[in-house]
Amino acid sequence: MAETTMAQALSTALHDAMRRSDRVILFGRGAGQFKRAFDVTAGLSGTFGPWRGFDTQSSEAENLAAAVGMALYGYRPVIELRLGTRADPPVEQTLAELARMRTCTRGRVGLPIVLRVPYGGGVGEEPRHDISSSAFWAHVPGLHTVAPANVADAYSLLREAIDSPDPVVFLEPERLYWETEAVALPVRTQPFGRAAVRRPGTTATLIACGASVPVAVAAAEVAAAGESGQDVEVIDLRTLAPFDDATVVESVKRTGRAVVVHESHGFHGVGAEIAARIAERCFDELKAPVLRVTGWDIPSPAPNLEKYHLPSVDRVLRALHQVLRVLPGSPDLT
Repeated sequence: MAETTMAQALSTALHDAMRRSDRVILFGRGAGQFKRAFDVTAGLSGTFGPWRGFDTQSSEAENLAAAVGMALYGYRPVIELRLGTRADPPVEQTLAELARMRTCTRGRVGLPIVLRVPYGGGVGEEPRHDISSSAFWAHVPGLHTVAPANVADAYSLLREAIDSPDPVVFLEPERLYWETEAVALPVRTQPFGRAAVRRPGTTATLIACGASVPVAVAAAEVAAAGESGQDVEVIDLRTLAPFDDATVVESVKRTGRAVVVHESHGFHGVGAEIAARIAERCFDELKAPVLRVTGWDIPSPAPNLEKYHLPSVDRVLRALHQVLRVLPGSPDLT
């Protein structure tokens, strides 16, 4: 098995999907001859022709409107939104057309559209480009929201997204584009709605998705190597919508403690919903409050300050220390 980066896995998934069906159309900023820094779409236009992969103007609203029309005529458009913060202009169309179409037509009409959204910090982008908009997308009924954290899932989940009869927002963590993994492509992993246990454990549960998963795994390994040798479980959600309640609930009921890690702002973030679901389903088994480790509730900082804003291994370890020490009759070690 060759070492493959996430960017290469995504590119291969696009090539394979377009080769399988001439109904798959790729367009957006960087989809044709314009070369993007991440090289995910490199070579697609030359391989399949300019009508299958082409550049567009930097107007996300127009791109999305065109995709809706294509999908209604039987195509499967894959749009590349420039960056997570550029997803704001087509919000109204997303709600009115994409998410509600199947419901409004009583299941007769679907819109199989994939919105590829590079997102997140850690790569030195200017502040408007490093925002994680996962909470918005996951909040919209009718949209699948996907966030791979490794190379195999990047390939498999993108192929599933393109095959899906429903619209999918595919969140691509920028700082993981160049992470490598020994994977033989093509590969199929678990489907939408299934979380994965990246590290089994018994004393606490770390829940993360996308770029926060490697941070959670690293923190769990440090906790295991410490003097107390804490055995921490790490769950990679993989999809925020649909959400895998079963895997999360089973783990938290067994460990009795939970910490949610994500890089977007904590206030009204996806971690708040996850913490609420855990409290509703695992209240009697919880031995400590559910904690969140997130980006700070401030505007995204300049690139040289990102490391202080994004969740770090040290911050996750402090949260683990707190939930592992908050026991009946013991002080709150905040």
